[in-house]
Amino acid sequence: MSDHKHEHGGECCGGHGHNHGHSHEHGDGCSCGHDHEHEEFVLTLTNEQGEDVEMVLVETFDVADKLYALLLERENPEADGIILRMEEEDEEMVLYNIEDEAEWKAVEQAYNELLAKQG
Repeated sequence: MSDHKHEHGGECCGGHGHNHGHSHEHGDGCSCGHDHEHEEFVLTLTNEQGEDVEMVLVETFDVADKLYALLLERENPEADGIILRMEEEDEEMVLYNIEDEAEWKAVEQAYNELLAKQG
């Protein structure tokens, strides 16, 4: 992937308080295009203590022509998840924090609608 360093603490996604870990259920309706029975898309992110944390991409979704990824801790899937924006740069997918308040609100609303559809 990249050498992107993401600070992950008690709150994620630029300090917006929310909880994805307990309400997210991953099933056949995932739109990320990966065959999850045979492959796991794992990223290593660096938390605010400087420790590497393995994160698993469990869902991708589009909001306003941009792609976003939901990541959960590989060793602690019940912990809060994080949502990052995915962009392709030099044929590589790079993850970015969502720092714009309006962008975050749109992403949060889209994610909540996605959860409601999965029921």
